[in-house]
Amino acid sequence: MLQASRPEVPSQSVPRGRGLIVEILQVGVLALVLFLVIHLVVQPVRVIGSSMSTTLSDQDYLLATTIDYRFHPPERGDIVILKDPYNPSLDFIKRVIALPGERLLIRGGHVYINGRLLTEPYVNHQEPWTENADWPVAGGAAGRGAVIPPNQYFVMGDNRNHSSDSRAFGPVSRGSIEARGWLRVLPVSQFGLIDREKPSLASAVIAPAA
Repeated sequence: MLQASRPEVPSQSVPRGRGLIVEILQVGVLALVLFLVIHLVVQPVRVIGSSMSTTLSDQDYLLATTIDYRFHPPERGDIVILKDPYNPSLDFIKRVIALPGERLLIRGGHVYINGRLLTEPYVNHQEPWTENADWPVAGGAAGRGAVIPPNQYFVMGDNRNHSSDSRAFGPVSRGSIEARGWLRVLPVSQFGLIDREKPSLASAVIAPAA
C-alpha cells in the first residue's frame, strides 16, 4: 500500500542578529519596569540633623516606602518623610502624633489626645522636654487644646528640644506627606525597622495640669 508523502515545510528561522536585538530589548524593558517599580515603591532617605534622636541619628541612611499611604492614611507613631513647610524643595522627617479630628493639648511636656495621656517610649529622655513644651499657647480656649483640621496631621521630632515641627508651623496636610520611613540600612550595626516603638493612649481621660 502506497502512502502519500507530505511535502516538508521548510523551518523558518530568525536571523541571528535580529534575535540578539530582540533579547536586548526584552532585557531593557525588564530593567526599566524594575527601575520604575523600585522607584515608585521605595525612596532612599539620608537623615540630616538630630531632630529624631535617639530614634535616628545624623547621617543615617533609610529606605522609605512610598506605596503604603496609597492604601491607608498615616497612623499615629508613623515616621514620615514630608515636604519642608518653609522650603518645598527640601524634606523633613518627623513622627505623626495627632490625627485629623483629634483634640491635641501639650502641657508641661506631656501630650494629651482627646484628654487621654499619650505615652511615647521613643522620645529622647536624655534631657527634660523644656522647649515648646506647651501647645497651643496657654490661656483661654487654648487650655482645652485644639482640634486637628480634616486631612491634616500634627507631627513632631522625637528630640523635642531640638526639632522644628508642627509646634512651630502647625499641622501638615496629607498631600505634603510623601512616604513612611521603614528600614535603616546604614550604619550596618543598626540595620532594621525604625518604627518598632509605638505610642499608646491612657485608657481614661486625664485632666492635665493648668
